[in-house]
Formats: sequence, C-alpha cells, structure tokens
Amino acid sequence: MKAGQSHITSAVVKAEARSVFARMADAQKLHRWSFGTWKTEIGEDGLVRGTSLFDGSSIHLRIDAYETRHIIDYHLGVDPQKLVPRIQVRVVPGEHVGLDSGHSVLTFIAWRSEAMDDDRWRRLTASHEMEVMLIKAMIESGQF
Repeated sequence: MKAGQSHITSAVVKAEARSVFARMADAQKLHRWSFGTWKTEIGEDGLVRGTSLFDGSSIHLRIDAYETRHIIDYHLGVDPQKLVPRIQVRVVPGEHVGLDSGHSVLTFIAWRSEAMDDDRWRRLTASHEMEVMLIKAMIESGQF
C-alpha cells in the first residue's frame, strides 16, 4: 500500500451551505471548477464524461447528492459500468462550526486508488487544493 491513501482540503465560504451544496451537486457547473472533468458531456441519465486538463484522458462521473446531509459522492471511473465513489464533498453549515448561517465550510475528501502512481496522486491533491479556493472565489465574487 502506498503512503497517502486520502486527502482532505477545506475552505470557509461566505455563502449559505444549501447554496454551496446546490452548486457542487450541479453537473452543468463541473466544467467551471473541476480540472479533471473539463469539456463535460452530460447524458440524459446524468452520466458525465469529462476530459482531464493534465493529460487529455477521459473519465466518467456520476453525482450522488444527499441534500439533507449536504454530502456529495462523485463516482468516477474510465468504465461507466464500474464507477467508484473516490471523491466526496461535504458542505458544513457555518453555525455547526461557530460561524453564522451566511458562511459554510466546503470540504473535499479524496481516496487514492492503488492504480494511481505518485505523480497522478499529487496532481489530484494539488488540483483539489486549488479547486476549493477557485470555488470559494467564484461564489464570493458572484461568478458561480
């Protein structure tokens, strides 16, 4: 087993949790922030096909959103029949962590597949660090 089997990154966002959650659960918005799923194509069944900015590879994704808990599982894989929930986003309401309801905490959690080499894992973790800040900036500036 390789070191670093999971990665977590978070940011406080000046927006209500339900608003942040809705944006993160919207497949139409993935291309705005996800470096791994640009040039998205969304099927009628909700299956997303995206392209990595890093190497042009294709990946499939299905969003599984739990609105009452503000949790989103992103099921990913090359084969659309074998998607696994490797990425999770949780949006914590501000009042749960001592902030007001106009704030929330956006958290990304990623689990490393055994098939990922160190370079691929580093790209993913660096992307999530940047993506969470990009999302925060876009929401707070009204662009997202």
